[in-house]
Amino acid sequence: MMIYIDLFFGFLKVGLFSFGGAYAAIPLIRDVVLHYGWLDEEKLSYMIAVSESTPGPLMINMATYVGTVTAGIPGSLLATFTVALPAFVIIILIMILLKSILDSPYVQAVLRGLKPCIMGIILAMGISMILQNTIIKGMSVTPDIKAALFCAALAVVYFGSRKVLRSGISPIGLICIAAVMGIIVY
Repeated sequence: MMIYIDLFFGFLKVGLFSFGGAYAAIPLIRDVVLHYGWLDEEKLSYMIAVSESTPGPLMINMATYVGTVTAGIPGSLLATFTVALPAFVIIILIMILLKSILDSPYVQAVLRGLKPCIMGIILAMGISMILQNTIIKGMSVTPDIKAALFCAALAVVYFGSRKVLRSGISPIGLICIAAVMGIIVY
């Protein structure tokens, strides 16, 4: 039971006091891990190398690895949860504070003004990607019929959903449809 308490407070310290990203947190993680004697210097070096080579945030990977080595799966879950807990709480608090600011008519006016700009940037990037991936392949102009039909089908789904549904399909729904279509087509 004591190992779980140590994991909780050790990784809570890492989550609370690591600023500047995951690489800046490595010395703090090193101090905590060596202080509690969970790993020696050599195993810590291996853990850092493994955490850097696996996908995902480095601090989360390191916490999961140390938790697994020291206390199995429950330890990995506890260490991972605890290292992410401070950032989660801080973001929730910031969102609570920002909610009152977002209700301001001036902030709403700025956001309404930025919305068309952001939509234009996204649209320009989308058109550029469509042209690059469906028409211009490398240095030659060779249309990719499957990709062009894929884009046309997504456009039909999107604009058709706006006619059928009140607000149209959500962007997440459209992404899921595109993923399924991509798996089927390619």
